[in-house]
Formats: sequence, C-alpha cells, structure tokens
Amino acid sequence: MLPIGDDNSQRRLFPIVTYALIALNVFVFLLELAGENAFINSWSFVPARMISNPTAGFITLFTSMFLHAGWLHLGGNMLYLLIFGDNVEDRFGHFKFLVFYILCGLAAGLAQYAVSMSSENPTLGASGAIAGVLAAYLVLFPGRKVRVLLAAWIVNLPALLVIGVWIVIQLVSGLGTLSNATTSGGVAYMAHIGGFAAGLVLTLFLRGKAREITF
Repeated sequence: MLPIGDDNSQRRLFPIVTYALIALNVFVFLLELAGENAFINSWSFVPARMISNPTAGFITLFTSMFLHAGWLHLGGNMLYLLIFGDNVEDRFGHFKFLVFYILCGLAAGLAQYAVSMSSENPTLGASGAIAGVLAAYLVLFPGRKVRVLLAAWIVNLPALLVIGVWIVIQLVSGLGTLSNATTSGGVAYMAHIGGFAAGLVLTLFLRGKAREITF
C-alpha cells in the first residue's frame, strides 16, 4: 500500500520548507555518492560514539537526518515528505514546520539510541522526522483521502487508515527487533516510533483551533 498523492485543494501556502528539505536531502545524498563510506561514517549517527563523545554524537543526530542508504531509501522518504509535508506545513506555517521537523528527527534518533546504546551500526535517514510529519497529518487531517497504489489498483483511502496501518507495522516490527537492536542492522523501527510519538505530542501544541474531519 504505497501512497502516491493526496488532496491539496485546501492548501493556502506554497510549501517552500517541504521543497527545500527535499532538495537538501537530494543534495546531501549526492555528496554521499562522492564521499562514499568515509562521508557516511563521519556524519551518520553511531550510538556507541555518543558515550565517548556526546557533543559529536549530538551533532550527528542532526546530520544523519539528511543521509540515506541508497536511491530507494531516499526516494521512498522523499515521496512521503512530498505527499504529507506540504499540508502539515500549510497548517503550522513555514518556521514552525521546520522546527517541528527537526525536533521529530532528533527525537527519533534518541529513541533508537535508547534501545541500541552500544551499537556500532550507523543510523541514518529522514524517516524518523517524516514519521513525525505523518503523526501530524493523522491528527490534523484524519479523514482526508490519500491516493494509494494497492497491488495493481489506485484507490482513495482515508489518512486514518493509511497512516494507521503504517504505525501498526512499525510498532509490531519495533517490538520484534528489541532483542537484537544492539547488534543487527536494517530498519531503525524505534526511530520511526520515536519520531511518530514526538510528532503527536508536538502537534497538540502547534496545531490551530480548526481540525479537519472529513470521511
């Protein structure tokens, strides 16, 4: 069930921050391709380094949000940011949305760190911050229709269902990886869960009085 679009008819603001974040992620990925593993090792978040050098560790919590493991990783994350980020930015405003995005990304990294403090595996990707964006979209636009590619068909489903299924998968998968989070690589599910939780909390403070509920 792959989201491919949503209804932007009520959007008022040009989503300059969303587009800028996408451009920045693409630019940094091109730097990755040039710098190869040395670049990734320098700027991704490695939990074990946080203990020996907290300052450098915290800096890489931020920089790792703009790194990706490959074209598919980058493309998937940017697709979600493009679909869901513009409407959240429209509701929050440009500056609040940027702060929201960064805070969700940091919370995601800290959540992953909490379950893998001694891991030497690099953690990277925008998905923790984007998980926060999904949480905000779920709160603000639960009934808005999202176009998804479902097998061979394109169907319109409410955001509550699309994002709800996504977070359930993250929760189940995250619980399943807790036993080996320290030693194994792969998807950082706890980062997704942490970013989503941060997004829910922050949205309660940042959202306006109006709340769209349309099914």
